[in-house]
Amino acid sequence: MKIVLIGATGTVGSAVAKELSEFDVVKVGFSGGDYQVDIEDRAALDVLFEKIGMVDAIISTTGQIAFGPIKELNYEQFATTVNSKILGHINLFQAGREYVKKGGSMTFTSGYLAQHPIEGSSAVSLVNAALDSFAKAAALELAGELRVNTVSPRFLKETLEQMGMETAEGVSAADTAKAYRHAILATETGQAFDTAAFVTAD
Repeated sequence: MKIVLIGATGTVGSAVAKELSEFDVVKVGFSGGDYQVDIEDRAALDVLFEKIGMVDAIISTTGQIAFGPIKELNYEQFATTVNSKILGHINLFQAGREYVKKGGSMTFTSGYLAQHPIEGSSAVSLVNAALDSFAKAAALELAGELRVNTVSPRFLKETLEQMGMETAEGVSAADTAKAYRHAILATETGQAFDTAAFVTAD
């Protein structure tokens, strides 16, 4: 199985690459990996897929987001979040769809905050919910041709630990990566996979 992994050099992306190491994983990053691309650049995405060719699955764990009190977030911060997390992934979907073999899959990364917002998450909750909804709608129209799902991560244990916060409610990057394995190997489509469902007991 040939998989394009966008965001392969990040914490989640690196864990996904490790989880799927038995497959042919093409690692794509913003500045590292086998190839480099900015998902907001449609021309660059077109060139990327022309070089890589046909694949069985595309996974994206990338996206810039702004987090902060709604009274303090400015328009530019909302725009950056929307342009990257929503429009960037529409770009990726449109550029990459024709390069996924029939019956293959595209998996995007939304987040638990889509349905469970917290203080400071207005921009993040907005784009995560939009990405979940887009995946459901796209899956409906492309049934039998292309499976489209999202993975909805909880806060990473690694991130919480770095911030000096309690890690009990977090999900490790390694367990988070298991949701992406499920997304590409299962037959489901139009789903948002909560990473908490893939936690391995210690």
